[in-house]
Amino acid sequence: MVNKDYNIDAVITWVDGNDETWQKKINKFLVTKIDFKKKKESIRYNSIGEIDIAIKSIIKYAPFLKNIYLVTDNQRPGAFDNLVNLAKQNKINLELIDHTVIFKDHKECLPCFNSASIGCMLYNIPNLSEHFIIFNDDTFLMRETTPNDFFRDGEPVIRGQWEKFNDDRILRKIYHKVRKAIGIPKKEKVSSFKKFQQTSAKLAGAKKYVRRFHTPVSARKSTIENFFSNNDELLRNNVANRFRNQNQFIISSLSEHLEIMNNSFHYSNNAQLTYFRSYKSLSSTKQKLKKFMKNKNKRFMTFQSLELADEQTLNYILAWIDDRLK
Repeated sequence: MVNKDYNIDAVITWVDGNDETWQKKINKFLVTKIDFKKKKESIRYNSIGEIDIAIKSIIKYAPFLKNIYLVTDNQRPGAFDNLVNLAKQNKINLELIDHTVIFKDHKECLPCFNSASIGCMLYNIPNLSEHFIIFNDDTFLMRETTPNDFFRDGEPVIRGQWEKFNDDRILRKIYHKVRKAIGIPKKEKVSSFKKFQQTSAKLAGAKKYVRRFHTPVSARKSTIENFFSNNDELLRNNVANRFRNQNQFIISSLSEHLEIMNNSFHYSNNAQLTYFRSYKSLSSTKQKLKKFMKNKNKRFMTFQSLELADEQTLNYILAWIDDRLK
């Protein structure tokens, strides 16, 4: 039974790393410049049209949405007008939102190249509905969804796995003590997604955390607004980072754990996700896609760094996606 008597929006943050103007902009602020001609250096920013797929998939498989907001830094997908018309045909409003709009009270932090900082500003989107879903541009809907996949009785559905904080994991602490004793220094990643999640959960007052899957995040604007209204300095310090800082928090995990601490959420340990993080062979890719089709419970599909797939595998995936979006 679908339970919905409120509007729901989708929000996608996107950057076109192929845009030469943007490339010059980011290199202006980097100490170590990116050589965008080298795939290894530019991998995080490469784009092969994933945003078109993401938007089309949302329009097709989430027809209950009121608005889709695409958040960019003065950029516009080449097919955006066509996507606007497609959305309109399905009674959905598709709109571009520039960073200058959401950073209206923090324009000194622009330009910003940091998803952790940008995410904290999403609640400033004009006319954003109370209930909204945060998408990445590499995560697609590949089967029809309902409002209950994201909100139940107005409360967000949180998908993930309950875990202890690293500080509370005894075996991990012993492991690092032994390494330190024998002179092996602890290696810390410059920015770890897992650490971002744990930092965010701790800010909400949680004693353990839900480690997120690579699925869309359901959020409520009022939950975020209320927290930041009482923690303005925390917000300012977070968004001041143009590039990722290992001590930052992320809005997806913060908002989820604020809901958890308020007991205003619905938990699911079922990701309903097929996740591609590598593309070793065409046969393994075909097998994974076939499993998705057999499992009618799956809704989401994430293709991390799709541009790393070889030409044959990439073409197969794109043709498969195109067939799903007809």
